[in-house]
Formats: sequence, C-alpha cells, structure tokens
Amino acid sequence: MRITVSVAVSIDGYIADTSPDRLRLSSAEDFADMYRARAEHDAILVGAETVRRDNPSLLLREPAPPVHPARVTLTRSGSLSGDLRFFNGAARSIVLAPAATAAGLEQRLNGKAEVAVLASEGPASIVRALNELGITSLFVEGGTRVLTAFLSAGLFHELRLAVAPFFVGRADAPRIAGPATFFHDKHRRLQLIDTRAFGDTAVQRFGNPNIGEICERLGLS
Repeated sequence: MRITVSVAVSIDGYIADTSPDRLRLSSAEDFADMYRARAEHDAILVGAETVRRDNPSLLLREPAPPVHPARVTLTRSGSLSGDLRFFNGAARSIVLAPAATAAGLEQRLNGKAEVAVLASEGPASIVRALNELGITSLFVEGGTRVLTAFLSAGLFHELRLAVAPFFVGRADAPRIAGPATFFHDKHRRLQLIDTRAFGDTAVQRFGNPNIGEICERLGLS
C-alpha cells in the first residue's frame, strides 16, 4: 500500500489552536494542491476526534470526481454519530474499531459505514485491515494520535508538510506529533523532494528511503 502523510502546521508545529472553531492553516492555493494529492489515493484517514471536532466531509472539491476516495476513521470508544458529514453517503465510509466496540457501532450506524475490526492500534494493523477492504493507497491527515503513530513508525512513503506563516504558542493545543520514539531521527533522515510556495504557505515533500525496510520488518507487502 502506498501511504502519504499530509499535515498543515503553524511555524511552531501546531495543527490546531484551542478555540472551538477550526483553525485555517492552509492558503487557498495549498488547499487546491492538497485536494489534487487526495485524488491520487483510494482512501483518506483521520482520527475519530477529528471527525467529531471538525465534522469534515473529506470529499474532493470541484470538479467532483465520479467516485470520491473512501473515508476512513478509527475509534476506541465507538462514540460516533451517524449524523456527522463523514456518514453522509457521498463516499464510501469505513470505521476501524476494536472487536469489543465494532458490533455495537455497526448496529448504531445502521449501514452508513463499513465497520471493520482492528486487531491492534498500531499503524501496521490499520494498513492490514484496509488492505483486506481493497484499499491500495492511503492519505493520512490526522489528528495528533494518528499522525504520531504513522510518523513514529516511519510507515509512509511520502510526507507532505504545509507550514502556515504564523505561530499558535499554546501548550495545550494539538501538535503534529506527541512524544514517541521515532524511526527517523538525526541518524536516519528523510529525503527532501521539493519545497514549493502555494500562496503564503510553504509546502515541503519528504520521501522515505527506509520504507522497504520498515514494511519488511512489520510484515507488510
């Protein structure tokens, strides 16, 4: 499975602030490029907290494609309302959940999403579950817990990092990643592919030279 991690951050590394409103980090030009990148993937992954907080549709903008990428989220608690835009029927919706949660969640969503059992919370289990559902490429967008899992494991082919030209400066706001042991450290670096300006937003793309080794270690093809 080809995996791209895409995230927009402030200069000081935050992906949101503490206000109830969604923080707009990307420029219009960056959003347009991000939508083009989304369209190259079978599915888009966000955490359940992002689904609850931001209520995103995760649909592509105009021109609308004949088929939108599938929308994927994962939840421990199963606390997801079928009224959220994620479940509006405009695209395939997939929810990954532990076995103890999956049955009740499937009943409550009543056909608005495919519910698949997640063997564990690690990113390798997410990839295996999605492989079984026919997903061959994945666009990972967040939030912090999901980003930390994929970034720390090094389980991605490309990282798309959009940097907004301002600071957030709140210790209690969510950041791009939480504390973890990261595969890519000062000894094992990602490779810079390019840096581009989209309006006032700087977008850097990094390739992962270790993805083959990581997939082999995790038992992924």
